[in-house]
Formats: sequence, C-alpha cells, structure tokens
Amino acid sequence: MTLILAPNIEDPDGFYDELLAVHEGLDKAQSDALNARLILVLANHIGERETLSQALLAARTEN
Repeated sequence: MTLILAPNIEDPDGFYDELLAVHEGLDKAQSDALNARLILVLANHIGERETLSQALLAARTEN
C-alpha cells in the first residue's frame, strides 16, 4: 500500500475539533500519553508494516 499524503480525512475540521476536545483538561504528560495511544491504535488499524514505515519516514521528514 502506498501512503496517502494528500488530504484524505472526511470532515477534517470536525475531526480537528474532536481531537482538540479529547485533550481538554489534560496536562502535558496526559496529552502526550493520549497522543501515543492514538498513534498505536491507528497503527494497529493500518497493520501493514511497510505502510507504517512509510508513515514514520514521512512524519520525520515533513516540515
């Protein structure tokens, strides 16, 4: 599977609002832990190791 880097989220503004809301009331450590768990949940959903490697590389090199 080729990693999709073009915008591809249905209702991106709604998703962003929901992402911000789930962090409300959390301190930095709790917010960081939530982000880590979210990454692992989504990585598990994707499942394909090659795609995950592409995502890691893209996240590291994108500015």
